[in-house]
Amino acid sequence: MTVMVSIALALLCGAALLVTVRLVRGPAALDRIVALDTLVTLIISGTVVGTVIRSDGISGHVLVVLALLGFIGTIAAARLVERREDMR
Repeated sequence: MTVMVSIALALLCGAALLVTVRLVRGPAALDRIVALDTLVTLIISGTVVGTVIRSDGISGHVLVVLALLGFIGTIAAARLVERREDMR
């Protein structure tokens, strides 16, 4: 189990590094929005892996709140970009 958790954490860190590069370099605002949403999802996944390591179910509420905030933030940012494009 420890080997699988280590592999999962390594893959999540690698993905987070790649997503951070896209977040910084992203040619368009929508690319940055998608990268930020993916980064939130990776943070949630890392928290789940940490919960599995600790065998603790307390952080379930935190995960739900993070997922909801990530979803609402993505929707709000996409609407903002859509309005900006309509004004042009």
